[in-house]
Amino acid sequence: MHESMVVPAFSNLPGAARLKGDFDVARLEADLQTLRHESWSRQRSYSSDGVTTVAEVDWRILPLRNAGGNAERTDPGGPGLVDFEFTHWVAEAPYLREILESIPAQLRTVRLMALGPGASSWVHYDNKYGMAWGIVRMHIPITTYPDAKLFIEGELHQWQPGSFWFGDFTRMHQVENTGSETRVHLVIDAFPSRELLEWFPAEFREPKVLDEILFGRAVQPLTEAELAGYQVEFDLPESFADWEEEDGAFLKHQRRLTASVAPVDGQLLLSLDGEPTFVLVHHGDGEFRFAGWTDERTVQLPPAGAEQVVLRTRRGSQVRELTVKARRG
Repeated sequence: MHESMVVPAFSNLPGAARLKGDFDVARLEADLQTLRHESWSRQRSYSSDGVTTVAEVDWRILPLRNAGGNAERTDPGGPGLVDFEFTHWVAEAPYLREILESIPAQLRTVRLMALGPGASSWVHYDNKYGMAWGIVRMHIPITTYPDAKLFIEGELHQWQPGSFWFGDFTRMHQVENTGSETRVHLVIDAFPSRELLEWFPAEFREPKVLDEILFGRAVQPLTEAELAGYQVEFDLPESFADWEEEDGAFLKHQRRLTASVAPVDGQLLLSLDGEPTFVLVHHGDGEFRFAGWTDERTVQLPPAGAEQVVLRTRRGSQVRELTVKARRG
């Protein structure tokens, strides 16, 4: 296991940073009180196998935005058949929604995360959940207590209600609550944007840092006729379908899957060996990310008459590419 996934350009940055803005604690608590009566489910993980393990400790989630707007999903999301939407819980939390709408970035997953008494996580890092892979994670504490603690690379953090924080969770970290009260944070995952970086300390905007941030790109909708033009088949290295693969693993010799792309219900569906696997989200020039994920990996499909598909992975400024032959029916 890696000690962390921190890229060199970020190694001299702090593991956490306070962001611009303070929020009204009374209004935060009022929204939380409204939602407390709802059923909060245990945190789940997301891996290349999809939604997986349930937290064994008292770590409960109420999702405000996630993959598909599914009020039952507590995981942070990942590549699949649905992109991000708000859940119906947002309608009951007007101040939280106001905060979310003020953030100058495309939102991914937003969750209320409650760490119960006696709960403690293992020391771990979050694979590819960092700005070099196109994800920035931010926290707004709502309720907290002296016995609720976060450690990032061994450094103690106890963020106070109403403050706004960035945490680099590609570093080794752990949470624990040895007290008798529940700690609740609003945890926001977003695609990094240059506007959002203005809310960060100046050191996060140094050129060498900005060069290694994978900024989010706007979605570029396609007409039905344009979607039909991208109907194609090609051979895909098996590991390219696994977002957890080591950087560049898809370039190695390996088994190939038959990838077929076709328009379905107004969007492009990528199937692998006949199994629907990813919805493709267009970012321009025929380049698509997987729904639920970032530009960390994309598929550039050829326009009608062209014969090549380009597979790309990114980590900051580092881009890896593989060109494969396109087949049309």
